[in-house]
Amino acid sequence: MSNNEQIPPGVDPTVPSPARIYDYILGGTANYEADREVAEGLRKAMPEMVDTAWANRGFLQRSVRWLAEHGVRQFIDVGAGLPTGNNTHDAVQAVAPDARILYADNDPLVEIHATALLDGVPGTAAITADFRDPDGLLGHAKTRSLIDFTRPVALLLVTVPHFVPDEDDPWGLVRRYMDRLVPGSYLVLSSVTTDRQMDEKVDDIRGLFTRSSAGGVHPRPRAELERFFTGLEIVPPYEGAPAELCYFGEWGAEDPEAADSDGSRWGYCAVARKPG
Repeated sequence: MSNNEQIPPGVDPTVPSPARIYDYILGGTANYEADREVAEGLRKAMPEMVDTAWANRGFLQRSVRWLAEHGVRQFIDVGAGLPTGNNTHDAVQAVAPDARILYADNDPLVEIHATALLDGVPGTAAITADFRDPDGLLGHAKTRSLIDFTRPVALLLVTVPHFVPDEDDPWGLVRRYMDRLVPGSYLVLSSVTTDRQMDEKVDDIRGLFTRSSAGGVHPRPRAELERFFTGLEIVPPYEGAPAELCYFGEWGAEDPEAADSDGSRWGYCAVARKPG
């Protein structure tokens, strides 16, 4: 963003935002100098950063397309981040034009940009809301007007859980959301991991995010990420694979072996169905 551009209300350009950092990593322009400084620090700590971001982005796009192909018509994208190419509604509505997609993020800049992007796009809306407040997010007027909670919903928590510390009980928060959704609904979740990573790298990344609006980042080992899917039926990530978590790039990949890159291994992901 240019220095002359008016800063929207509620946006502090001096405090790095995960949404704007991610936007910069993916080549976007909706970011400020503070966001770019953190992103460049991340690049030094993990040179494969861009690969990681795009592997995760690919998981989002392939998973929501798969869900649309399997009959899901309602999506709540929490921690959606700033608009980039081929957003959730683009991938979903290419399969199901009647699908409904709600975007939610706690960065007010996301709602501003998303609302402009979604102008004239039926079945979509964007709100400012925090993952830590399920009642406020699910009870928001725009949510209630767009989403029919008597029918299945896909809850998207893509690179969201690692911004929630253990003391805020992210596992309990996910259960609260899924308890509100009917059987046949899905959880789509990805999060960065400490597995296979050098402690020094992880510590550097943690340090960079302490001054962000998220207050920190909390990579977790696989076993702690598997807990998010307790009571749910995990979908095999690709043909012939067991029904379990996989690395970012592997989910839905035509060639999982080729997709298993260093960047992809920075996080785990899965899609799971609520039974009943």
